[in-house]
Amino acid sequence: MSMSMNESTATVVLDGLHFGESPLLGPDGRLYLSDFYAHQVLAIDTSSWMSEPFATVPGQPSGLGWLDDGSLLVVSMRDRKLLRREPGGTLYEHADLSKIAVGAANDMYVDATGRAWIGDFGCDLYGLLAREPDADPLFGPGANPPTAHLTTVAPTGAVAVAAERMRFPNGMVQLSDGTIVVAETVGKCLTAFNPGPEGELRNRRIWADLSEAGPDGGPILPDGICVDAEDAIWVSDPTNLRAAHVTSSGIVDQAVHTERPCFAVALVQHTLVCCTAQTSNPNIAGTARTGRLETAAVNVPSQQG
Repeated sequence: MSMSMNESTATVVLDGLHFGESPLLGPDGRLYLSDFYAHQVLAIDTSSWMSEPFATVPGQPSGLGWLDDGSLLVVSMRDRKLLRREPGGTLYEHADLSKIAVGAANDMYVDATGRAWIGDFGCDLYGLLAREPDADPLFGPGANPPTAHLTTVAPTGAVAVAAERMRFPNGMVQLSDGTIVVAETVGKCLTAFNPGPEGELRNRRIWADLSEAGPDGGPILPDGICVDAEDAIWVSDPTNLRAAHVTSSGIVDQAVHTERPCFAVALVQHTLVCCTAQTSNPNIAGTARTGRLETAAVNVPSQQG
């Protein structure tokens, strides 16, 4: 559902990325993100928007999450590992996701206890694109991609299935009441769960149906998401070159328009940060540096204020 909304346009503050994903504020106040095809996690000063390498991940970094001791968890996509970068800079294997994750491991949420939830592709998307560079295995004619999993990883590194039959799970957030919300890109929705004591995700329900939430009643194909202090969710909407602000009623009441498709979002106080790029296709983004950060001021800050 859509309605008359507040609209604004983002400003480019950083360019030269391959494909920025999973932006996350760090305990030092810097913004961290994964540049997929540079195989790097970057640390970015949000006053100057200068970046520096923080970790190198040969298996292609994606989801990020912080632990209390200052370590950073990093999803390594291609080899389906969860890595831990300790404060001194050493990178260790924290968990092996390969017995559950199919195709590639992807985005992640880490809660205050250090428990992680990680999505996967559900299919060998990269292999399909390597064989057929112009294919659209997710949304092309006749596309019917397999469903995927959410894997939960305990602070000890123990791995278990948290949820199944996910339609390309992507960004995740946790609301103030503990509810976990997952963007299902192929499902065109935000899906809510209640986490159990062992990380299992229960009471599955639709938090927002986005199948007609785009301009002119078209769909939003949600990718990365972030939550604000009022438990509304900013949703990256790459098809429509914007980030959409979705209330718990499923209403899009704000939109930030970007120059290039927006694939991930983060809130840094009152600043919405959008990771944009020409495309997510590795056949293009793997060599071209079309990735950017675009920002806009918003009224409601992040959960951290």
